Amino acid sequence: MSEATTGSTVPRRQLGRYLRELRTNARLTVQAAAKALEWSEAKMWRIETGQTSLRSHDVETMCRVYGAPEELKIALMGLAKETKGKGWWHAYGDVIPDGFDLFIGLEEAACSREEYSPELIPGLFQTPDYLYALFRKNRPELEDEEVERRVQLRVQRQTLVTRVTAPPDLKMVLSEAVIRRVIGGPAVMAAQLDQLAALSERPNVSLRVVPFSAGSHRGLDTGPFIILRFPTKGDGRDCEPPTVYVQGFTGALYLDRPREIDRYAEAFTVIWDNALSQEDSSALFRQAAREMNGR
Repeated sequence: MSEATTGSTVPRRQLGRYLRELRTNARLTVQAAAKALEWSEAKMWRIETGQTSLRSHDVETMCRVYGAPEELKIALMGLAKETKGKGWWHAYGDVIPDGFDLFIGLEEAACSREEYSPELIPGLFQTPDYLYALFRKNRPELEDEEVERRVQLRVQRQTLVTRVTAPPDLKMVLSEAVIRRVIGGPAVMAAQLDQLAALSERPNVSLRVVPFSAGSHRGLDTGPFIILRFPTKGDGRDCEPPTVYVQGFTGALYLDRPREIDRYAEAFTVIWDNALSQEDSSALFRQAAREMNGR
């Protein structure tokens, strides 16, 4: 993975895990470590979860407090320099919601993605007109220029679906409600549904719909979620642990404990098995588009 692709997201998370492990091995609580470093507990949390970059000097200080070996201290100081790297999305920093830059970096670095979306078309598949309609309805306070910048950011993110070099494998499941809910009017929605059908033909995209006829299913319990998985190293280990992203109204959760990953992975499998086949789902997109257009 190149810095141009992942920016500083992966190095920040890696450094945070190393530092958290050092603190734990030193038998220091977050509160005790923060006191020794004369930092806030909030800053400690941001560092250990990869939410912020670090100076080499700060890493050196933490390693001294934690009693880290000299060789490891030098390696982590080098890793700290990589946390300063910037991805393409930093050019849109004025319109990226707080904390969402972390997700964009992980999204860029992932080699596969499993997503369940029960309410809206997934962001990677939204047409500009669909997105404009969402902003006009849900964020009327935004100025036209900011809306345009946000749409540009979304379009730029979508290039990973069709990129030539290592496009991620995408498995998406939608609720039938997503394709029946008219966003932006019939013409906009019909074009959106046609795009879904076209994207489902790509070799790296698997797209299914859970029909209303499925009745109760696991997705009613989980709500929307995304599982990101990352490339492996030469020894077969993941370069980053799989991560579940759950977007909430007031913030997001990043889950990477094995038990959490396993539960969401099992839930996705059940939801996937309750969905129509890819061929039937694509046919449903086309049919719904024709209905929107009155054909």
